[in-house]
Amino acid sequence: MDADTERTGTYLQRVMSEGCSFPRFCQQNKVNKKMIKKLAISALVLLLAACGEQQAASSFEGGAAVAEQKSFEWKLVTTWPKNYPGLGMAPENFARLVDRMSQGRLKVKVYGAGQMVPALEVFDAVSQGTAEMGHGAAYYWKGKTPASVFFTSVPFGLNAQEMNSWLYHGGGMELWRETYEPFNLVPFAGGNSGVQMAGWFNREINSLEDLQGLKMRIPGIGGEVITRAGGEAVTIPGGELYTAMQTGVIDATEWVGPYNDLAFGFHQVAKYYYYPGWHETGSTLELIINKDAWESLPDDLQAMVEAAARTVNQDMLDEYTARNNAALVQLVDEHGVQLRRLPDDVLVKLKTITAEVLDELVANNPLALKTRDSLQAFQAQVTDYHEISEEAYYRARRLETESTVQP
Repeated sequence: MDADTERTGTYLQRVMSEGCSFPRFCQQNKVNKKMIKKLAISALVLLLAACGEQQAASSFEGGAAVAEQKSFEWKLVTTWPKNYPGLGMAPENFARLVDRMSQGRLKVKVYGAGQMVPALEVFDAVSQGTAEMGHGAAYYWKGKTPASVFFTSVPFGLNAQEMNSWLYHGGGMELWRETYEPFNLVPFAGGNSGVQMAGWFNREINSLEDLQGLKMRIPGIGGEVITRAGGEAVTIPGGELYTAMQTGVIDATEWVGPYNDLAFGFHQVAKYYYYPGWHETGSTLELIINKDAWESLPDDLQAMVEAAARTVNQDMLDEYTARNNAALVQLVDEHGVQLRRLPDDVLVKLKTITAEVLDELVANNPLALKTRDSLQAFQAQVTDYHEISEEAYYRARRLETESTVQP
């Protein structure tokens, strides 16, 4: 109700209470008080009706705006088998979250590896708009853009906690967006498996000589390092690894860690299980979105997508932290897997080769150089602090307590 209407209504109320606010008119024409009241009531009813129409019109316009909100149906292709524990459940969880938050305005249908496109064609499928979204690992696309390897994991690099910090508070995400911009893609962190295992081997690794001629499935920079150390690195999708090990196509494979490795049954085709995962120290997975599809979303749906991505990114790390040790105990105690640590001299050599490979990778690629330098500067910074925080605490936690037994 506007100010003029409010004043008119107040005046009419006064007319009704006083009987006549026009003395001269009433006296001259001897208007009956009842008639004035009737007129006043009629005028007030008309005013209220007009206000009601304005409110109804406003409500109708708001309702029309709600009714006209556009809905979206997206396809999400992945590099993992459908519903695979951990890795494959992240996109499923993402789809459920955005559906719930958007009240059905954004529905995402998830396709496992091979259901819509082959596992290693996810990047191209999303870039070209065949699917609006994809879920995988950035280092699979090293052949398309060298800088991509830094957004999954590099040997002897950041752990999961540090990786998330670099991406969200150290400039990493901006570099990731810059790297994918030419491919019409918008990346988000979409999960982290933490420090992985070095892998499954059908031979013992006691020295550098044992790496000679070793044919191993290991992607990214880790694969380059193994090749230079005398082995032969190959890239094979996860769903094909069991058969490749079983038939002798490869001699060794890394995958993730006990939780996922147990699910794939690698203990049935390999005897030795090595640690630490020098090659993948905090492996970040990615949710990639076709840029045109992303820009078609209204602001509120974009915010929901970002929130859902952050949620599944952290949730995956939480899940692996909770599940890995129990799975490792099962592998060792129930299946007789031989758990081994890589020798120090092997690790030192792999670390030396890693530095050489990274230098060559960035030599003729300014964006890769900028990304490598950013990551390494951040790593130096957090390493100094973690020496007196995380690492110092781990050492303290392992100390034996003093005996409380009385003599």
